Amino acid sequence: MERVTALLVVCLSIVAMATPAAGRYRLLQTIPIPGDDGWDHPAVDSGARRLYVTHGTHVAIIDVDSGNLVGKISNTPGAHFTVIDPELDRGFISNGGSARLTMFNTKTLATIGEVKSTGENPGPTVFDPATKRVFAFNLNTHNATVVDSKEGKVVGSFDLGGKPELAGTDAKGNVFVNLVQKNVVLRIDA
Repeated sequence: MERVTALLVVCLSIVAMATPAAGRYRLLQTIPIPGDDGWDHPAVDSGARRLYVTHGTHVAIIDVDSGNLVGKISNTPGAHFTVIDPELDRGFISNGGSARLTMFNTKTLATIGEVKSTGENPGPTVFDPATKRVFAFNLNTHNATVVDSKEGKVVGSFDLGGKPELAGTDAKGNVFVNLVQKNVVLRIDA
């Protein structure tokens, strides 16, 4: 009997270890955002506790603590990504529909300018804090536009050799972008 009990305890222990703990993940809130436009990549400004949701022709801004809609940046046709330069209280939105980046003030949410892309349909976008530059990767022309965050001006561009999908940075001067049809990740010296 002791042997059966010990075997039962071992079996139950194995099942308990293999079963995920209930309640670890749960839905906290559903946040409705008005409009029927398409969606793309959300971005979090952790310092300001805001969530930027690209939503077709505008970007909805949500307070992450309350879940309330706190603002909207309009006139961003084909909005793909939002990136933030927290030191300058400045953000950039890549607008694929107009081949531009919208530059805005993160405190007031007011548009402060536009930067013309060097390619068509700017999509994946990343801010590299080490160089204070914004890299917008153009989906249709397979090239990148590099913008000085402070000046809001294009400082360069370069070919990628394929269609970009997502981008990231190590915040130390390296930018990474994958080329979806080439099965490669490019490392760029920012």
